[in-house]
Amino acid sequence: MGRSIRYAIVFTILALLAIWLADRPGTVTLRWQSYQIDTSVGVLIAAVAIVAVVVALAYRSWLFIRSAPSRLRRTLRERRRRRGYQALSAGMVAVAAGDVDEARRQSRRAEVLAEDPPLTMLLQAQTAQLAGDEQAANKFFIAMLERPEMAFLGLRGLLTQALRTRDRPAALEFARRAYRLQPRSTWVAGSLFDLQVGTGQWADAEATLDESARAHLIDANIARRRRAVLEYMRGREAETGGASDEALRRARKANDLSPELVPAAAWLARQWLSIGKRSRAAKTVERTWVHAPHPDLLAAFRASQSATDPLQTMKAVQLLIAANPDHRESHLALAETALDARLWGEAREHLGRAGGGDPPAGVCRLMARLEEEEHGNMEAARAWLMQASRADLDSAWCCRSCGNVVAAWVPVCTNCDAFDSHEWRSPLHLARLAAPTAATALPVGNSSTALLTKEATG
Repeated sequence: MGRSIRYAIVFTILALLAIWLADRPGTVTLRWQSYQIDTSVGVLIAAVAIVAVVVALAYRSWLFIRSAPSRLRRTLRERRRRRGYQALSAGMVAVAAGDVDEARRQSRRAEVLAEDPPLTMLLQAQTAQLAGDEQAANKFFIAMLERPEMAFLGLRGLLTQALRTRDRPAALEFARRAYRLQPRSTWVAGSLFDLQVGTGQWADAEATLDESARAHLIDANIARRRRAVLEYMRGREAETGGASDEALRRARKANDLSPELVPAAAWLARQWLSIGKRSRAAKTVERTWVHAPHPDLLAAFRASQSATDPLQTMKAVQLLIAANPDHRESHLALAETALDARLWGEAREHLGRAGGGDPPAGVCRLMARLEEEEHGNMEAARAWLMQASRADLDSAWCCRSCGNVVAAWVPVCTNCDAFDSHEWRSPLHLARLAAPTAATALPVGNSSTALLTKEATG
């Protein structure tokens, strides 16, 4: 609509100009050598306009003919580029689909057609990886390092290969170089941190963790927990080196950062005990018992008590577990302490609550001890020991990532390299070896014959 209005205005102006010239024809005389031309002003203007149009058309035609070869070259190059990118796209799809032959074919097409060597090298490297040709993939990744725009991708590929082959020194070097290029990459920062803790470089890992936390690459609570673990490990390192003051300082900091970190709390309690500060050791255990009861904490707590009378120890343990009375470890702590104090009724009650309807092996062994010490019933004790051999395993340090079980807590899983992945729980297993022949529920009372009666009638 706007264009039509503009054309109408132009035509109107031209028409008015033609009318104005027609009303004022005038005369124009041109003399050149022996020639003389007499004409009107309007005819002269029309002639000049026609000549201008002819010259403009001729000039445009000359430009068109002159630029035709370059336009043809651009058209062919654009068509070639489109075909090259189509080959790159098809190659990437083939890699994702796991089609090695198609990936190779499209990779060769892309190399010939695409004018983008970085993307072509990436496709070739991924194709080589898919085909299992690590040497060829390594060659392409190294070639990428020579191009600034591809250096990070090359380092990532080399890092991935080194991690796959468990070449930690090489992987650590590639991770450091990649981190210098892309410090805000979550994947790179995480890989560098995992490699540093996996090789025991606790100070470097702490620096990487601090930088990641400042860049908001990691959740604040996760960073706090990891910092506690690193402080604990650096403290153990200082203890090994004889720096007891630094070890105690780091132990306290680890416990402040994460009171639920059982290894750090138990170690701090032992540190306090080593310098004669029993009350501080007890308070450390009490603080952590609220979050995560554990046998190591109980051992440290009992060592912090000056009482030699088992009954006094029983009262102290009762105060300890008061903040977390329903936890299985709390019942086991009271049951074991009651056994030491020869409080058979309380021992049986807490063993019943710790075992529930399917008592684990540790509860069965304590029940065997109870039957033997309270009644001297060796037959019932043997029955409980037999059940212990078929019962669920006792709680242990289990990796939440792969299920690996270790006797003592470690910062890095020896099976899957996961950091701070061990938690205190019952290990998972497929099935029991055989159906239990002893009671499946613990009797809560003083009768020791219920178990034998159920076995005899079963």
